[in-house]
This record gives sequence, structure tokens and C-alpha cells, in this order.
Amino acid sequence: MSNNFSKEERVAFEDILEGFNDALVLSRNVSIYNTDQTMMERTNNVIWRPQPYIAQSFGGSFTLDMTGNFKDYTQMSVPATIGFNRSVPWVMSAVELRDSLQENRLGDAAKQKLASDINLSIMNVAAAQGTLVVPVVGAATGYDNLAACDALMNEQGVQNFDRYAALSSRDYNNMAGNIANGGANRSFASNKSQMAYERAYVGNVAGFETFKMDYANRIAAAAGAGDTIDTSAGGGNIYVPQATSVATTGETSNVDNRFQTVTVNDTTGVVAGDCFTIDGVQAVHHITKQATGALKTFRVIQVVNGTSLVISPPIISGAGGDAAEQYQNVEVVGNAAAPITYRNTGASAINPFWQKDALEILPGRFAVPSDSGAAVMRGATDQGIELVMQKFYDINTMKIKYRLDTLYGVVNKQPEMSGILLFGQ
Repeated sequence: MSNNFSKEERVAFEDILEGFNDALVLSRNVSIYNTDQTMMERTNNVIWRPQPYIAQSFGGSFTLDMTGNFKDYTQMSVPATIGFNRSVPWVMSAVELRDSLQENRLGDAAKQKLASDINLSIMNVAAAQGTLVVPVVGAATGYDNLAACDALMNEQGVQNFDRYAALSSRDYNNMAGNIANGGANRSFASNKSQMAYERAYVGNVAGFETFKMDYANRIAAAAGAGDTIDTSAGGGNIYVPQATSVATTGETSNVDNRFQTVTVNDTTGVVAGDCFTIDGVQAVHHITKQATGALKTFRVIQVVNGTSLVISPPIISGAGGDAAEQYQNVEVVGNAAAPITYRNTGASAINPFWQKDALEILPGRFAVPSDSGAAVMRGATDQGIELVMQKFYDINTMKIKYRLDTLYGVVNKQPEMSGILLFGQ
């Protein structure tokens, strides 16, 4: 057919796919979940992904009778959506096609933009929904900053492997400068210091594999002040997780337990993304349920109205039944007007960090017909993310239309296994 790809174009597409795979820096460091595309179309591209169970144990001095301890476990899940479709279309005339390098350069630009879109989607989700907040007073210095992230994850029971941090260029370079100079009262092997000096390379620090990003989300200084929340047992802000809910009409549906709507005294100046702690609400280790001695950090997901906020994670004190005991994440000293303290006190770049299982990408697939006039080529990266390239010649204008497409979804399955590092606070 007249619209078939030439051999040169097929080779060029293979080069584009290879470069696209190499450019997907962040997608290689999150989990991948491949779905049945027919099923996804029938469910409006939504699938509920399970969160980890948290078990309870019982015992005592040779206590063998567990009669009263056989309890139901609550399986919590989150909705994951294949909701990002990105496309780069372009047109070349028969005159422009005389220069084959121009076609290659346009293909390279398309590849670069789509890879950037996927990396940015992951960054946006991690930056907006990560709830472990580490504010640092001054500029980035290196080990101590990421060690604080490591300690926060350890204290709350996050797995101590497959941890990653994506840092803005300035913050990353400040860390590299500290390594290159040896750091205060610290010495490094000469090769690490030399790489930091020559290539601004940080590498693995405090258990995190670090990456330097040429873009970063930003957070403004919090404008809310004097806000309080009722954390008493009857105040309505203590959350009890549930796997499903039943509507008044009788339908059963899944519940997304990552978020909670709470009532506060005032939301003036509060915006989505703000970070805060609540007086008397202390973080606990998710497995042992032991208090950590540090206040739990929360994020504002949405400002609903003048007195309501959607926050993450929910305030689960352990009161309210088996599910609350299993998924307890805080120890609460009840207060009818507990003060809220905002932790993003200065404008800053957002540096996300996460455990690999927290973030997940869902590759999608376009069902493009190959016998409808346009030429079609498709290929997938190592992570299963598909690229589709199409070509169509218009005899009326002597122009060829090209387009490069990809389809995917990103979900933060567990906001309490991801967070943000803020400098200048």
C-alpha cells in the first residue's frame, strides 16, 4: 500500500523506541501492572488494586486458646485508572521529505516529549499524594537530608529496599557539592568524591537511589493560620477503614481508604498540596503499632469548602473495630480544638521519595486497525509501555501526517510509603 512505512522509517522507529526506553528514568523505578485491555475498556479503564494486608497477632504466657481471636480481615484497595493518552502529531510535505534527517529529528523530538510526559505524570502523582513530609530548614547538604527520609520510613514500617528519590537539579547539585568537598566531619572514598566533583553525581545515599531531574514541581508557602481540628472520639474526624460501602439503594461498591474528608474550623488560605501536622496525633509503626515519638504528617488533597478538607492519609487511631486496629496509623490524644501546624513554611521545589511498591504504572494499548489506509507500527519498552506510530499520505496536499501515541495510567497505591523532601523551611 502507498502508506506503508519504508525500511528507513522502520529502522528510525526502532531507534525511537530504544531511545524512548532509555529516557523513561522514573518508570523503571516504580511497579508495573499489566492489565487485560478488553476488561479495562469494559470497566471504563478502572481497576481496583489491592493494598497490603496488615495482620494482627495474639498471645501471652503459653496462651493456646485463640477462640476469641478469629477475626475478619479487611482487604483495602485503590482505584487505578489508565487515564493518560499522549500524542505527538506532525506533518511533512513532499518537499520537506527530501531531507531525511529532518524526519529523524522530528521523531526524536516526539520520543523525548512522550518520555518526558510519562516521567512528569509519575512526578506529579508522587509530589501531590506522598504523605511522608521531611522539611529541612536550610539548603540541601547530602546524607543527613536523605537519612531523615530513611528514618521516617523505617519508623513507620516501610520496607527498607527499593527506595528512590527524585531531586531537583539545584538540590541534587547541592548534595553533590557536599560529597565532593568531603562534607562536614565526613570522609568518602576518593572515587565517590571525584565523581561528585566531575559529574555532580550523588548515587546511593542513606538507602535511596537518587536521580537528578531537569524539572521539579513546586510548593508555595502555606497561607493557612490558626486552624484547628476536633480529634476527640466523638468529633467525627477519626476514620474507620472499610473495604466496601452499601448505598441507600442497596448497591455495594469499593471504598478508597487513602483519603478522608475532615471538618476544621476554617480553610481560608489552605490549598491542595499543603503539608501539616496535628497536635496530639502521633505516627505509629504500621506493623507493631508502637508510637514513633513524632507527629504524623498529612497532605491536603482538596479544599471542599470553608470548613471541610480532603486529606491523606486518614486519621486511623485504632478505635472503631478490627479494621481500625489492623490499619492503625496514629496514636491520638483527643482534643476538641487540636492546633494544625503547616510544615511547608517556605516556597520550595518538591523532591519526591518513595518505595517502589507505592507507585505503579499501568501500560495501556490502542487497538489501531492496520488495514484502514494508514500505516501502523507498534512496539513496547522493557516496562511494557507501548508506542504506536502511524503514517498517512494525503494526495490532495502532497503532505504526510505522522503521529506517535502512548497510553498509560499512574497510581499511588500507598501514600504512606511515599513522601516529599522540602528545603528552605
